[in-house]
Parts: sequence; C-alpha cells; structure tokens
Amino acid sequence: MPPEANQPLPIDPHLPALLDALRARGAVVLTAAPGAGKTTRAPRAMLEAEWGTRGEILVLEPRRIAARLAARRVAQEIGEEVGGRVGYQVRFEDRTGPRTRLIFLTEGILPRRLAADPELRGVAAVVLDEFHERGLDGDFCLAALRRLRRGARPDLAVVVMSATLDAAPAAAFLDAASIEAPGRAHPVAIEHDRLPDDRPLERRVAAAAERLIDGEERGDLLVFLPGAAEIRRAAEALAPLAERRGLLVAPLHGDLPPEEQDRAVAPNERRKVILATNVAETSITIDGVTAVVDGGLKRAAGHSPWSGLPTRLTAPISQASAEQRAGRAGRTGPGRCLRLYTAHDLACRPRFDAPEIERADLADLALRVAASGGAAGLEWLSPPREEAWRAAEELLRRLGALDEE
Repeated sequence: MPPEANQPLPIDPHLPALLDALRARGAVVLTAAPGAGKTTRAPRAMLEAEWGTRGEILVLEPRRIAARLAARRVAQEIGEEVGGRVGYQVRFEDRTGPRTRLIFLTEGILPRRLAADPELRGVAAVVLDEFHERGLDGDFCLAALRRLRRGARPDLAVVVMSATLDAAPAAAFLDAASIEAPGRAHPVAIEHDRLPDDRPLERRVAAAAERLIDGEERGDLLVFLPGAAEIRRAAEALAPLAERRGLLVAPLHGDLPPEEQDRAVAPNERRKVILATNVAETSITIDGVTAVVDGGLKRAAGHSPWSGLPTRLTAPISQASAEQRAGRAGRTGPGRCLRLYTAHDLACRPRFDAPEIERADLADLALRVAASGGAAGLEWLSPPREEAWRAAEELLRRLGALDEE
C-alpha cells in the first residue's frame, strides 16, 4: 500500500460515525469543510465496509475532471490501478472492469441508468458529492433516490456531501442523519479591491498575478475566471510575466482534453499559474497552490423566455463560492487570496447560488422524469415553478417527445 494511503485527513475520525449512521438510518448528509477529504475517504470507507460487498457504490460528481481525479486518488490509496475495484464513467470514457465496485461518475449518467433500470438493481449505495451546486441533474437524482428509498429500494444507502450546504433541509427531505466534519484550518490572507476597477479582466488578472508571483517565492497560483474565452485572453496577458519568471501557464476547464487537464493539476518543476473556471472550486485539490486570484465571476445556466432556448450568462459568484475559492489557497499551508472586487460588492451578493431548477429551462428535466417512471411519487427539495413545468411539458408534447394527456 503506498504511503499516501496512511496520510491522515480531517475527515478520518468521523468515518466510523458516518458508517454507523448509514447503517442506522440508511441516509446521511455529510457537511465537511474544504480539504477535509470527504470526496475520497468517505466512498473508500463505504467500499471497505459492507456496501462494497453488497453491490456497486456510485459517487456522483458535478464535473468530469472531479470524477476522474477522485477515482485515481482512491485507486492509488488502496494500491490498485483505475479499473480494478475503483473506476470512473464520464462522457466518452469508461474506466471500469468486472471487479469494479466503487464508480465515480458525472451526475448526468445516473438518469440514464434509472431510465434503463428504475430500481438500480446491483447498486448498494449512491453518494451525491458537492450537492451545494444544485444543478438540475443533482436535484433530479436526489428526488429519484428519495422515491426509490420510500418504495422499491428501502435498502439503498444514500449519502449527500457538501462543503457549504445548509444541511438541515436536505436531511429533513431524506429523513437522514446529519454529520459535520472540519477541514484543515490553514489561514488565508484575503484582500479585496479598494475601489471598482473598470479595466479589462485579463489586465487585472495579470497585475494581480505579477503582484503575487513577485511577492512570494514559493507555490503555484490558481486564477478563477468565468470561461474558456477569458482564460485565453488572460494567458495572452500573462505571457510577458511567464517568460520573465519561467512560469508554466496552464488552462483548466471542462472542454479541454483529459491530458491537458492532467497537465494543469499535476506537479511540475516549473512554478505554475493555473487559469481555471469553477471546475477547480470544489471536489479536487491541486497540490502546490498557495495563492488564489478570484475574478468573482462564473458562467451560469439560464433560460430565455423570448426564444425558448437555454442561455449561458456571466454572473457574479455567491458568497459561498467566494469562500470555496479562497480556501483553495490554504489546503497545505498559509495562503493568500486577491479578490478582484470590493468587500462591499461581496457583502451585497447572495449567500448561496439559486438552484438551477429555479432558473433553467426544464424541458430536459421533464423528459428525464418521464423516461424514469413519471412524476408519481417524485418530490423535490426545491420544487420547480408550476408554469415553467407546464411550459416544458407542452413543448415536449409539441415535439412529439411526450404522449398527449
């Protein structure tokens, strides 16, 4: 067994309580601070307990890169290759085998499994990681799992995990136990812009990066940007600094090939500036990061009532997301975070992001509900608006995707 398997993490002392609660209640909401190790250690503990002998343990991740990296880490910790007892399934890639019992997969894969097998036969447990992101797929999976536990599969174990989730509503919804675990407590010095800055974002990023790189001789820099276009522009603006200081500028977003994503997160002899979307906000730890530049923006899914088409808007992040981003600088030791927005701006932002079910087009969700047994017995943590649901169903009927009532 490699030495990484023996490295203690803050979640470790809480794992016996997690397993005991899961045996007693069948459902647990686990809130663990960033860096606690919940993404890898909690599923591994379940694998090594009785759930690993009863069937598959599915761990749902919001993003492909998190599923791939988490599977690799757990496989490494138990001294195996990916595809043995631990594997992953993401779009266009399946690294599982006949011995695989712990599978990390993206949230969108489970609805397809439910459509093919509404009772999830052969599945012993499902873990919903980073549930605070509250995407459509995550909310649907939670609703479907609740229906299964109250109907055909009372034996199905369910764990909901998050770093910033308000646990009480989810625990009440699932009739679940609630467990809270701490994370690492390395301090992060946070600085905000004193005044609003109307310069292009890439110029502000370059200035902040130069300030951090020149003022600190160790560690990598993680920069949060809303999308791939902003990452390209920031890379161009950082080119003179990178050449002068011998830096590796590495993009990290969901549309990159896996080998380029790996290049961004893997250790390197050169000091790195990682330009990332919010794929780096949760689930994965990038070793070596000691400083963060937070642009304060993200891409958010929406819906245009005029065209009926989904939209992707650039929007300010929530206070919870700002905390997550800053915490990336303090995973292995004291760190720094420069926020490219004012403290007053942050104080005016919502505490949490609104669930996607309250703002996105619901046609795809309505189709998934129909394909997995219909709406009977399906209840939601955050119910969709009635008018939005009716509009989605009417659109599907007009397209011939749903039968007429």
